[in-house]
Amino acid sequence: MDTERPDEPRYRVVVGSFGDGDRGYRLVWLRGVGWEPVAEKDLERRVREVFPDIDLSDPEQVHWVGEDEAWPAAPRPEDEA
Repeated sequence: MDTERPDEPRYRVVVGSFGDGDRGYRLVWLRGVGWEPVAEKDLERRVREVFPDIDLSDPEQVHWVGEDEAWPAAPRPEDEA
């Protein structure tokens, strides 16, 4: 059985997609913490909890997967019905 962990990304933060039906969230990887779903309004707060000194606009520290800094649309009330 292979127990070797894959290499971690070189970035401190990776903002990934949540796939179809993401409901306004993206999966965010934080070095030393792992992956977690984060809403757009919570991204900066959550990242700064782990990395208080991070420059969120530095592409060497924060990597966006897919469309740069694009967030899925939040669900509309009529979509919930």
